[in-house]
Amino acid sequence: MLCENCNAELAPGVMVCPDCQAPAVQNIEGFDNTKAIQRLLKQMIVENGRDVPSRNSRLISVINDYLVDFDKERRLLVYTINAGVIKNMFSEKDRTVALMITRNSLINDCFITENAAEFVLACFTYMFKWPYDSPLRVREEGEPPAPKREKAAEQPVEEQPAAADTKNKEKPAQPLSIDSKVFRPKDAMKFRLSRNVVIPEGYTSLEGFCFDGYGFVQNLKLPDTLLAIGEYAFSGCKHLREIVLPETMKILQQGAFSQCVSLTEMKLPHGILAIEDNTFLCCESLESVDIPSTVSSIGAQAFSGCEKLKKLIVPESVKFIDENAFLYCPELTVYCYENSYVHKYCLNNDIKVQTFAIGTDLHADNLVKEG
Repeated sequence: MLCENCNAELAPGVMVCPDCQAPAVQNIEGFDNTKAIQRLLKQMIVENGRDVPSRNSRLISVINDYLVDFDKERRLLVYTINAGVIKNMFSEKDRTVALMITRNSLINDCFITENAAEFVLACFTYMFKWPYDSPLRVREEGEPPAPKREKAAEQPVEEQPAAADTKNKEKPAQPLSIDSKVFRPKDAMKFRLSRNVVIPEGYTSLEGFCFDGYGFVQNLKLPDTLLAIGEYAFSGCKHLREIVLPETMKILQQGAFSQCVSLTEMKLPHGILAIEDNTFLCCESLESVDIPSTVSSIGAQAFSGCEKLKKLIVPESVKFIDENAFLYCPELTVYCYENSYVHKYCLNNDIKVQTFAIGTDLHADNLVKEG
């Protein structure tokens, strides 16, 4: 395969040209026209200027002109543009985080499939000349197994000056990436019988199932550099009473604290994108949770079985709650804005609710104490 930018020879599976650093085209499973559409988007930018994506209305107009032969794909791209996909892609300086935010929003807010979300990402990253190796890329015959996703995300962000602080050797301006330093289950093994766990500074993510079933853990200190906690990372830590999540946190994957039966309180940092499925499943002692305004969805059984959960502060940003999110929560009262999606959800599902006028600070201590 040849690079479509400089015609250099590309080895099978290589998604970034080693000569010009341009991304390679790729087809996404279920979207056999991805390569053709990527080429048309590139042509669109060349012929109309790189400022086309700066306004959604202009971008939609031009896409409608260039993708007339791909009606299904064109409508999908237009739909996601109106939903804010371009804004999300530039929401963070760290491209890894920005693309995870975008992918999460496409699936949870736009309600499209994972394949469709990957198609959208493949198209727009190629349009912006961002290297991106989709996990759902159609592999060529004889190509090695799919590489880890961080391969595509570790490329430097175009909008960030590459050598802004090269003279300052004591404190270089190098943004953290989720995959910069991963804490894995093998790293957690030394804490298997420990009551106190301190994860050193520098780690940016915890891999899934790291401390799954570690019944001795009582106290946990996470590094200020942490960006993501993987699925079921602390599931079944039955003696874990409290945990402080660092303000850097962006991703909290499904089941992260499920069956932490001694956990009593949780304040999620601003920046968390979603409360995924089973996140606090069967946390029997959990009494209060403060959800930040960056969260857009609450997944299936997210708080199911939280028998002592009394106070859940839910901001207006939440636009989707699974019908089984609060099963077996007999003492629950939800704090939210009047006439919001959350308010209507509670009324429809017979959940006790306390509402406030828009503009009220739901996270203020006095509101919680009033309940």
